[in-house]
Amino acid sequence: MDTKLLGNYLKDRRGKLNPSDFGISPLRRRTPGLRREEVANRANVSATWYTWLEQGRGGSPSAEVLNRLAEALELTQVEREHLFLLAQQRPPQVQYQACEPVSPQLQRVLDSLEHSPALVKTATWDIVAWNEAARAILTDYTKIPAGQRNVLRLLFGNTEVRRHMVNWLQDATFAVAAFRAEVMRAGAMETVQPLVTELCELSPEFNAIWQDYDVQHYGEGVKHARHPLVGEFIFEYSTFAVEGRTDLGLLIYTPSSPADRQKTEALISHWRQQQADVNGSR
Repeated sequence: MDTKLLGNYLKDRRGKLNPSDFGISPLRRRTPGLRREEVANRANVSATWYTWLEQGRGGSPSAEVLNRLAEALELTQVEREHLFLLAQQRPPQVQYQACEPVSPQLQRVLDSLEHSPALVKTATWDIVAWNEAARAILTDYTKIPAGQRNVLRLLFGNTEVRRHMVNWLQDATFAVAAFRAEVMRAGAMETVQPLVTELCELSPEFNAIWQDYDVQHYGEGVKHARHPLVGEFIFEYSTFAVEGRTDLGLLIYTPSSPADRQKTEALISHWRQQQADVNGSR
């Protein structure tokens, strides 16, 4: 740990705070920002020890103290992570938070993938965004109540989704293992317990798979699908982290071959025609 870098960072963040934001008069202050004792008081630490910390001689703070300092200094998520890296050479433990809506920019990325089904899921695998290709080929998420738009709910509770999967048991087993690993990493196991309990009661297959305690990384892979109009086709899927949004993951399905792309295009075209017919009949 470089105590000098840590001290300089704390001093810099403290100096950029506005005393008025904390109900403190900015008058009679020789330097900008909060005073050391004011930050120490907000973080519930000794003013003397905080002074030593800024001077590079306060030792290595615990994670609990670092969290209090981050809150006292009103650090952003990325600033908090930087504080932990300086003090402990590791990022802070993940703190699961309920997901906020995706940004318009991210939605435009999805929409630009015309022939590749793509969706955004949370750390608890709720589906919060998708593109037209996903609606046409995977399932029409707009017709599913928001509280039911969960990957595992669809895998184990939606017969249409299951019917379109060539290797349902293999894919479902892998998905449950990846789900377990991801929610544990996100610190969200307690949050998903009601969902797990519900699925165990709903599906004996899910219950048996869940009891295996397997874990996997989702990463990249191949998905075999089928549709009455075009028969079987293959997607390659890739998952991506969303920068600045640890609560979100981007999942993209790409046609595996030119023949698979043709089938994908045919399904999207057919779906668009269906939508046009429905809209025209209104």
